[in-house]
Amino acid sequence: MAPSADISKNLGMSLKIFTMNMWPFPPETKEIQLDEKWSFVGKKEKNCSEEEKEFGDQWDYIAIDAESRLVLSFVPGKRTLENCQKVVEDVSIRTHGREDILISSDCYAPYKTVIEDVYGKKVIPERKKGPGRPPKNPVNVMPEDLCYVTICKNYEKNKVSSITREIVFGSEELVAERLKTSLVSNTINTAIVERVNGTDRMQNSRKARDTYGFSKDLGFHNALSMLIICMYNFCWCIRTLYLIDDGKRVRRTPAMVAKLSEHVWTVAEWVTYPTYRKNKIVKYQTFPGSAKRAIGRDLFLVS
Repeated sequence: MAPSADISKNLGMSLKIFTMNMWPFPPETKEIQLDEKWSFVGKKEKNCSEEEKEFGDQWDYIAIDAESRLVLSFVPGKRTLENCQKVVEDVSIRTHGREDILISSDCYAPYKTVIEDVYGKKVIPERKKGPGRPPKNPVNVMPEDLCYVTICKNYEKNKVSSITREIVFGSEELVAERLKTSLVSNTINTAIVERVNGTDRMQNSRKARDTYGFSKDLGFHNALSMLIICMYNFCWCIRTLYLIDDGKRVRRTPAMVAKLSEHVWTVAEWVTYPTYRKNKIVKYQTFPGSAKRAIGRDLFLVS
């Protein structure tokens, strides 16, 4: 991933030099949509014995930057609170802990618990006037800038009969302001992440519904899932993200819109891209904020 043009300018660097290096600059995310997608390995969950822990239902926890369509985080595994925690913590890290974000999801209950745990701050309540012991146990206080909303679809005879929208964290005025400034949303929704889930099922036939091509091995299932998601970010041009430049339509990938790349990667380029070993990087340069980043030429150490 490459730094944005603004960041490169501030650091006195040329954007071209670092386009092919791994630079952990956060995307300018303002709206995040969370969801989980079902698939299975080997056999359906109802047909698995207690010993067949690698078989059965598998869930992809995914977080999308709604405006750029960039997949911010992807965690495959069982449908557990721990995996839900991983994806939200990863989103917080990748956005450098920013709180001025609108987060949307379905009504999957663990999201509320995890978001409160990741973004909340432990505070000791002030002692009230009058007799009694002072409070000792800290309480979670949510940031005022963070907005978390949910959308719940109610079904009748396998068809959506009604939709319930709820503001979990944040004020109604602040949510309305975030929606007003959003480039893609005018109401509470999870349409973007659901569309990405549909694209993933088309690109990865192992996850298509009612197929004989389902995964037989958990390792291959997770490896291919990660590969497809990474290729989606850098290689897949999305029709609605194009720009008009000198009268010509310029196709763009989510990584290009998020300013993490300046060109459409080919599959061959992505598959053959060299990786590096962290323990082999010995030369560092200090950047603003006292953060140490490995110098670009040291990143081309093939593992």
